[in-house]
Amino acid sequence: MNVEIRRLHPGDDALVMRVADDVFDEPVRPDRLAAYLAAPGHSMIVAIVDQTVVGQCAAVIHRHPDKVSELYIDEVGVAPPFQRQGIARKMLDAMFAVGREHGCEEAWVGTEPDNEPARALYETRREPHGKAEDFVMYVYRLGD
Repeated sequence: MNVEIRRLHPGDDALVMRVADDVFDEPVRPDRLAAYLAAPGHSMIVAIVDQTVVGQCAAVIHRHPDKVSELYIDEVGVAPPFQRQGIARKMLDAMFAVGREHGCEEAWVGTEPDNEPARALYETRREPHGKAEDFVMYVYRLGD
């Protein structure tokens, strides 16, 4: 299987319109994808097999006035038939390179405590400072 790992740029929108099931949480909307790719500090890496997106990794660069810039890995998704083949690891490596390109000194990612496949992936990427931390998250609806 030939897997292409590719960083998306503004104008690459059409590439993501052919996507395998369960790569994204919801159907990709072209207007949202275009806005995402055009936004400064937003990056997306995709995995492509036979002209179909089978994986995606999305991240945002957080810059702070008082600490180092960091890369927040927001989403990682691989279609079930392509899981456990190293695709997510390759996308993470490519995204870490994007973070280094932009001067980020740290990257972080979160997942649910019971998401064993994601946790297994992140554990394989343990760097000297890479470790799971306790974390509490609050979600606020900003709409109606």
